[in-house]
Amino acid sequence: MSSSHLDQQIVAVKPITVSAPSRSVGLQVKVTAPLTGQNLPVIVFSHGNAWSLDGYEPLVDRWAANGFVVVQPTHLDSRRNGIGWDDPRFATIWRVRIADLHAVLDNLGDIFLQAGLETRVNPERIAVVGHSWGAQTAGAILGARVLDADGIPGEDFSHSAVSAGALIAATGTGDTLTPFAAEHLPFMRPDYSTMTTPALVIAGGKDQSQLSTRGPEWFTDAYHLSPSPKSLLTIAEGEHTLGGLAGEMAAETTDEDPALVALVADAISAYLHDALKLDDAAWAALNNAAAAGDGTWSITSK
Repeated sequence: MSSSHLDQQIVAVKPITVSAPSRSVGLQVKVTAPLTGQNLPVIVFSHGNAWSLDGYEPLVDRWAANGFVVVQPTHLDSRRNGIGWDDPRFATIWRVRIADLHAVLDNLGDIFLQAGLETRVNPERIAVVGHSWGAQTAGAILGARVLDADGIPGEDFSHSAVSAGALIAATGTGDTLTPFAAEHLPFMRPDYSTMTTPALVIAGGKDQSQLSTRGPEWFTDAYHLSPSPKSLLTIAEGEHTLGGLAGEMAAETTDEDPALVALVADAISAYLHDALKLDDAAWAALNNAAAAGDGTWSITSK
Protein backbone atom coordinates (compact mmCIF):
# COMPACT_ATOMS: atom_id res chain seq x y z
CA MET A 1 0.00 0.00 0.00
CA SER A 2 1.08 3.57 -0.57
CA SER A 3 2.66 5.37 2.36
CA SER A 4 2.27 8.75 0.70
CA HIS A 5 -0.61 9.75 2.97
CA LEU A 6 1.21 8.98 6.17
CA ASP A 7 2.96 12.33 6.48
CA GLN A 8 -0.55 13.83 6.34
CA GLN A 9 -1.17 15.81 9.53
CA ILE A 10 -4.22 14.82 11.55
CA VAL A 11 -6.13 16.43 14.37
CA ALA A 12 -8.21 14.91 17.19
CA VAL A 13 -10.95 16.50 19.28
CA LYS A 14 -12.11 14.91 22.54
CA PRO A 15 -14.27 14.56 24.45
CA ILE A 16 -17.47 15.50 22.66
CA THR A 17 -20.64 14.56 24.55
CA VAL A 18 -23.46 13.02 22.53
CA SER A 19 -27.11 13.14 23.53
CA ALA A 20 -28.10 9.72 24.93
CA PRO A 21 -30.77 10.40 27.57
CA SER A 22 -31.42 6.80 28.67
CA ARG A 23 -27.76 6.07 29.42
CA SER A 24 -26.55 5.81 33.04
CA VAL A 25 -23.16 7.29 32.04
CA GLY A 26 -22.76 10.12 29.51
CA LEU A 27 -21.82 9.08 25.95
CA GLN A 28 -18.52 10.63 24.88
CA VAL A 29 -16.73 10.42 21.54
CA LYS A 30 -13.38 11.33 20.06
CA VAL A 31 -13.16 12.65 16.49
CA THR A 32 -9.96 12.23 14.47
CA ALA A 33 -9.61 13.84 11.04
CA PRO A 34 -7.05 14.92 8.46
CA LEU A 35 -6.02 18.53 8.98
CA THR A 36 -6.93 19.42 5.39
CA GLY A 37 -9.33 18.14 2.75
CA GLN A 38 -13.02 18.40 1.90
CA ASN A 39 -15.91 16.01 1.26
CA LEU A 40 -14.40 13.53 3.73
CA PRO A 41 -15.97 10.10 4.30
CA VAL A 42 -16.80 8.99 7.84
CA ILE A 43 -15.96 5.89 9.89
CA VAL A 44 -17.84 5.29 13.15
CA PHE A 45 -15.68 2.85 15.13
CA SER A 46 -16.81 0.47 17.91
CA HIS A 47 -14.05 -0.66 20.29
CA GLY A 48 -13.48 -4.12 21.73
CA ASN A 49 -14.41 -5.09 25.29
CA ALA A 50 -13.14 -2.72 28.03
CA TRP A 51 -11.55 -0.16 25.68
CA SER A 52 -12.50 3.49 25.18
CA LEU A 53 -12.30 6.44 22.81
CA ASP A 54 -8.59 6.58 23.64
CA GLY A 55 -7.80 3.15 22.17
CA TYR A 56 -6.98 1.96 18.66
CA GLU A 57 -4.79 4.95 17.76
CA PRO A 58 -2.63 2.94 15.32
CA LEU A 59 -5.76 2.17 13.28
CA VAL A 60 -7.63 5.42 13.67
CA ASP A 61 -4.67 7.70 12.98
CA ARG A 62 -3.89 5.79 9.80
CA TRP A 63 -7.50 6.06 8.61
CA ALA A 64 -7.46 9.81 9.26
CA ALA A 65 -4.20 10.11 7.34
CA ASN A 66 -5.97 8.25 4.52
CA GLY A 67 -8.72 10.87 4.41
CA PHE A 68 -11.41 9.60 6.79
CA VAL A 69 -13.08 11.36 9.70
CA VAL A 70 -13.23 8.76 12.49
CA VAL A 71 -15.72 8.95 15.38
CA GLN A 72 -14.99 6.73 18.40
CA PRO A 73 -17.50 6.36 21.24
CA THR A 74 -16.63 5.01 24.68
CA HIS A 75 -19.08 2.16 25.36
CA LEU A 76 -20.36 1.25 28.84
CA ASP A 77 -18.07 -1.78 29.11
CA SER A 78 -15.03 0.51 29.09
CA ARG A 79 -12.66 -0.11 32.00
CA ARG A 80 -13.14 3.53 32.99
CA ASN A 81 -16.80 2.79 33.83
CA GLY A 82 -16.01 -0.14 36.14
CA ILE A 83 -18.87 -2.37 34.96
CA GLY A 84 -17.59 -5.97 35.18
CA TRP A 85 -19.04 -9.36 34.20
CA ASP A 86 -20.96 -9.57 37.50
CA ASP A 87 -22.61 -6.16 37.25
CA PRO A 88 -26.37 -6.50 36.59
CA ARG A 89 -26.01 -3.93 33.79
CA PHE A 90 -23.54 -6.15 31.92
CA ALA A 91 -26.25 -8.38 30.45
CA THR A 92 -27.74 -5.46 28.51
CA ILE A 93 -24.53 -3.70 27.49
CA TRP A 94 -24.64 -5.31 24.03
CA ARG A 95 -27.87 -3.39 23.40
CA VAL A 96 -26.49 -0.15 24.84
CA ARG A 97 -23.46 -0.50 22.52
CA ILE A 98 -25.78 -0.68 19.50
CA ALA A 99 -27.79 2.26 20.84
CA ASP A 100 -24.50 4.18 21.23
CA LEU A 101 -23.76 3.77 17.52
CA HIS A 102 -27.30 4.86 16.64
CA ALA A 103 -26.92 7.93 18.87
CA VAL A 104 -23.62 8.79 17.18
CA LEU A 105 -25.04 8.27 13.68
CA ASP A 106 -28.15 10.30 14.50
CA ASN A 107 -26.07 13.16 15.91
CA LEU A 108 -23.18 13.34 13.44
CA GLY A 109 -24.15 16.86 12.41
CA ASP A 110 -23.81 18.13 15.97
CA ILE A 111 -20.64 16.10 16.57
CA PHE A 112 -18.95 17.59 13.50
CA LEU A 113 -20.14 21.07 14.44
CA GLN A 114 -18.46 20.70 17.85
CA ALA A 115 -15.31 19.34 16.18
CA GLY A 116 -15.20 22.24 13.71
CA LEU A 117 -15.61 19.87 10.76
CA GLU A 118 -19.19 20.60 9.69
CA THR A 119 -18.23 21.94 6.25
CA ARG A 120 -15.66 19.24 5.48
CA VAL A 121 -17.61 15.99 5.83
CA ASN A 122 -19.58 14.06 3.21
CA PRO A 123 -22.78 12.96 5.03
CA GLU A 124 -23.58 10.49 2.22
CA ARG A 125 -20.40 8.44 2.78
CA ILE A 126 -20.66 6.76 6.17
CA ALA A 127 -19.26 3.39 7.28
CA VAL A 128 -19.15 1.49 10.58
CA VAL A 129 -16.15 -0.56 11.70
CA GLY A 130 -15.61 -2.60 14.85
CA HIS A 131 -13.11 -4.94 16.48
CA SER A 132 -14.07 -8.04 18.49
CA TRP A 133 -17.17 -7.14 20.57
CA GLY A 134 -17.20 -3.93 18.55
CA ALA A 135 -17.43 -6.03 15.39
CA GLN A 136 -20.63 -7.62 16.66
CA THR A 137 -21.91 -4.14 17.53
CA ALA A 138 -21.04 -2.80 14.08
CA GLY A 139 -22.49 -5.93 12.47
CA ALA A 140 -25.87 -5.14 13.99
CA ILE A 141 -25.77 -1.73 12.29
CA LEU A 142 -25.03 -3.55 9.01
CA GLY A 143 -28.12 -5.77 9.47
CA ALA A 144 -26.99 -8.79 11.51
CA ARG A 145 -29.39 -9.85 14.27
CA VAL A 146 -29.07 -11.73 17.55
CA LEU A 147 -30.82 -15.09 18.00
CA ASP A 148 -32.71 -15.63 21.23
CA ALA A 149 -32.62 -18.84 23.29
CA ASP A 150 -35.13 -20.42 20.91
CA GLY A 151 -33.14 -19.48 17.84
CA ILE A 152 -35.55 -16.69 16.82
CA PRO A 153 -33.83 -13.64 15.28
CA GLY A 154 -34.19 -10.48 17.35
CA GLU A 155 -34.89 -6.97 16.14
CA ASP A 156 -33.34 -5.25 13.16
CA PHE A 157 -30.82 -2.64 14.35
CA SER A 158 -29.59 -1.59 10.91
CA HIS A 159 -29.14 2.15 10.23
CA SER A 160 -30.07 3.73 6.92
CA ALA A 161 -27.21 6.26 6.98
CA VAL A 162 -24.58 3.51 6.77
CA SER A 163 -23.65 2.17 3.36
CA ALA A 164 -20.60 -0.03 4.11
CA GLY A 165 -18.61 -1.52 6.95
CA ALA A 166 -15.73 -3.65 8.16
CA LEU A 167 -15.74 -6.30 10.89
CA ILE A 168 -12.40 -7.20 12.50
CA ALA A 169 -12.33 -10.47 14.48
CA ALA A 170 -16.13 -10.76 14.58
CA THR A 171 -17.40 -13.70 16.63
CA GLY A 172 -19.12 -16.52 14.79
CA THR A 173 -22.36 -18.36 15.43
CA GLY A 174 -23.38 -19.18 18.98
CA ASP A 175 -23.77 -22.96 18.72
CA THR A 176 -20.23 -23.68 19.96
CA LEU A 177 -19.93 -21.22 22.86
CA THR A 178 -17.93 -22.36 25.87
CA PRO A 179 -19.89 -22.65 29.17
CA PHE A 180 -18.46 -19.31 30.35
CA ALA A 181 -19.53 -17.56 27.15
CA ALA A 182 -22.97 -19.18 27.15
CA GLU A 183 -23.52 -17.96 30.72
CA HIS A 184 -22.07 -14.45 30.49
CA LEU A 185 -22.44 -13.64 26.78
CA PRO A 186 -25.76 -15.16 25.64
CA PHE A 187 -26.07 -12.33 23.08
CA MET A 188 -23.10 -13.84 21.22
CA ARG A 189 -25.46 -15.67 18.89
CA PRO A 190 -25.30 -13.64 15.69
CA ASP A 191 -27.53 -14.28 12.70
CA TYR A 192 -25.65 -13.01 9.67
CA SER A 193 -28.29 -14.00 7.09
CA THR A 194 -29.77 -10.48 7.14
CA MET A 195 -26.45 -8.58 7.08
CA THR A 196 -26.98 -7.21 3.58
CA THR A 197 -24.78 -4.09 3.74
CA PRO A 198 -21.46 -4.43 1.86
CA ALA A 199 -18.70 -5.31 4.33
CA LEU A 200 -15.11 -6.47 4.66
CA VAL A 201 -14.57 -9.24 7.22
CA ILE A 202 -11.04 -9.59 8.65
CA ALA A 203 -10.01 -12.82 10.38
CA GLY A 204 -6.73 -14.05 11.85
CA GLY A 205 -5.63 -17.58 11.03
CA LYS A 206 -4.32 -18.02 14.59
CA ASP A 207 -7.21 -16.35 16.44
CA GLN A 208 -8.20 -19.15 18.83
CA SER A 209 -11.06 -17.81 20.92
CA GLN A 210 -11.62 -18.77 24.55
CA LEU A 211 -15.34 -18.23 23.93
CA SER A 212 -15.87 -20.97 21.32
CA THR A 213 -14.81 -24.58 20.95
CA ARG A 214 -14.22 -24.00 17.25
CA GLY A 215 -10.92 -22.92 15.73
CA PRO A 216 -9.96 -19.65 14.04
CA GLU A 217 -12.43 -20.26 11.20
CA TRP A 218 -15.16 -19.27 13.70
CA PHE A 219 -14.17 -15.69 12.88
CA THR A 220 -15.01 -16.15 9.18
CA ASP A 221 -18.73 -16.88 9.78
CA ALA A 222 -19.63 -13.22 9.22
CA TYR A 223 -18.34 -13.61 5.66
CA HIS A 224 -19.61 -17.10 4.84
CA LEU A 225 -23.08 -16.74 6.38
CA SER A 226 -24.00 -13.25 5.14
CA PRO A 227 -25.38 -12.26 1.72
CA SER A 228 -23.07 -10.77 -0.90
CA PRO A 229 -21.46 -8.37 -1.56
CA LYS A 230 -18.82 -9.26 1.03
CA SER A 231 -15.05 -9.64 1.11
CA LEU A 232 -12.84 -11.62 3.48
CA LEU A 233 -9.26 -10.73 4.37
CA THR A 234 -7.56 -13.67 6.10
CA ILE A 235 -4.20 -13.05 7.78
CA ALA A 236 -2.50 -16.41 8.30
CA GLU A 237 -0.46 -15.54 11.40
CA GLY A 238 -2.95 -13.06 12.84
CA GLU A 239 -4.19 -13.44 16.41
CA HIS A 240 -7.09 -11.59 18.03
CA THR A 241 -5.52 -8.12 18.08
CA LEU A 242 -3.96 -8.59 14.63
CA GLY A 243 -0.60 -7.10 15.49
CA GLY A 244 -1.81 -4.64 18.15
CA LEU A 245 -4.77 -2.73 16.75
CA ALA A 246 -5.74 -1.23 20.09
CA GLY A 247 -2.25 0.12 20.74
CA GLU A 248 1.32 -1.09 20.63
CA MET A 249 1.66 -1.12 24.42
CA ALA A 250 -1.62 -2.93 25.11
CA ALA A 251 -1.24 -5.85 27.51
CA GLU A 252 -3.53 -8.09 25.45
CA THR A 253 -1.49 -7.70 22.27
CA THR A 254 -0.11 -11.21 21.78
CA ASP A 255 1.30 -10.82 18.28
CA GLU A 256 2.83 -7.35 18.17
CA ASP A 257 3.51 -6.43 14.55
CA PRO A 258 3.15 -2.83 13.30
CA ALA A 259 3.18 -4.00 9.66
CA LEU A 260 0.14 -6.19 10.35
CA VAL A 261 -1.72 -3.25 11.89
CA ALA A 262 -0.87 -1.17 8.83
CA LEU A 263 -2.18 -3.93 6.54
CA VAL A 264 -5.49 -4.07 8.43
CA ALA A 265 -5.84 -0.27 8.44
CA ASP A 266 -4.95 0.12 4.77
CA ALA A 267 -7.16 -2.79 3.69
CA ILE A 268 -10.15 -1.19 5.41
CA SER A 269 -9.33 2.22 3.91
CA ALA A 270 -9.03 0.67 0.44
CA TYR A 271 -12.19 -1.40 0.80
CA LEU A 272 -14.26 1.52 2.08
CA HIS A 273 -13.00 3.88 -0.61
CA ASP A 274 -14.29 1.32 -3.11
CA ALA A 275 -17.53 0.42 -1.32
CA LEU A 276 -18.40 4.07 -0.71
CA LYS A 277 -17.81 4.70 -4.45
CA LEU A 278 -15.00 7.19 -3.86
CA ASP A 279 -12.06 5.45 -5.57
CA ASP A 280 -11.50 1.81 -6.50
CA ALA A 281 -7.76 1.96 -7.27
CA ALA A 282 -6.38 1.05 -3.83
CA TRP A 283 -8.75 -1.91 -3.40
CA ALA A 284 -7.86 -3.21 -6.88
CA ALA A 285 -4.17 -2.85 -6.05
CA LEU A 286 -4.61 -4.71 -2.75
CA ASN A 287 -6.41 -7.59 -4.48
CA ASN A 288 -3.60 -7.78 -7.03
CA ALA A 289 -1.02 -7.79 -4.24
CA ALA A 290 -2.89 -10.60 -2.47
CA ALA A 291 -3.06 -12.67 -5.64
CA ALA A 292 0.66 -12.19 -6.31
CA GLY A 293 1.70 -12.61 -2.67
CA ASP A 294 3.17 -15.45 -0.66
CA GLY A 295 -0.06 -16.47 1.07
CA THR A 296 0.64 -14.70 4.36
CA TRP A 297 -2.66 -12.94 3.73
CA SER A 298 -5.42 -13.49 1.19
CA ILE A 299 -8.63 -11.86 -0.04
CA THR A 300 -11.76 -13.60 -1.26
CA SER A 301 -14.95 -11.88 -2.35
CA LYS A 302 -18.50 -12.78 -3.28
